[in-house]
Amino acid sequence: MPITVNGVEITDNALHAEMQHHPAPSREVAEYSATLALVAKELLLQEAARLEIAGDDDEGRIAALMEREVKTPEPDETSCRRFFMANRQRFRDGDLFEASHILCAAPPGNATARSEARARAESALAQLADGGGNFAELAAALSDCPSKQDGGSLGQIGLAQTVPEFEQALLDMREGEISSQPLESRFGFHVIHLHRKTEGRPLEYDAVRDRIAGYLRESTQRQAISQYLSRLMGRAAITGIDLLGADSPLAR
Repeated sequence: MPITVNGVEITDNALHAEMQHHPAPSREVAEYSATLALVAKELLLQEAARLEIAGDDDEGRIAALMEREVKTPEPDETSCRRFFMANRQRFRDGDLFEASHILCAAPPGNATARSEARARAESALAQLADGGGNFAELAAALSDCPSKQDGGSLGQIGLAQTVPEFEQALLDMREGEISSQPLESRFGFHVIHLHRKTEGRPLEYDAVRDRIAGYLRESTQRQAISQYLSRLMGRAAITGIDLLGADSPLAR
């Protein structure tokens, strides 16, 4: 069965060209990731055309669509304080972590790239779970971070040296643990291996308010983009692919 989005076919030529941007341990995973990316891109371009949104190129039209249709409210003081009180343990000075990661990079506003990056991260986790992958070797082969040259090692880092989502994951993980799910940040999706950690002293709200606001803003934006794309998929006629999970095989 051909892959179509509201009657528009995604050609084999387009799929093969897109697969070059989706490194994966198997052709099946690369093909599925590339197909997800092309389906998402086609949906967004069709919606931009329906709303008569112009742009210099496809990415420009998608960016203009997101700016118009996906609104991200600024976090208010109440929300920031509530988050602080619920997450006091993450706001400390002097915490140190030794960690490695695999980064599947994607721009925060590019829904197409985000879909394929998640699929790549899930593929890496599947290999680690099956015992068929060495973390350092996978990082060297798959990661988009310069740390890939050192097997994904970030060395010793503090909380102020990374994004809030990564910070929270490090705080929640146990020494020696590998994250069970891809961690999403503005950079893309991470698979994390925490080697060691040392806790520091608590910080007060005023010292971390801006960090909290930035985290809440980015989190809301990502959720809004994901929900927007899900709505488009829900009302679209899509054939030739199982959209229930990124590990699903193509139904062609």
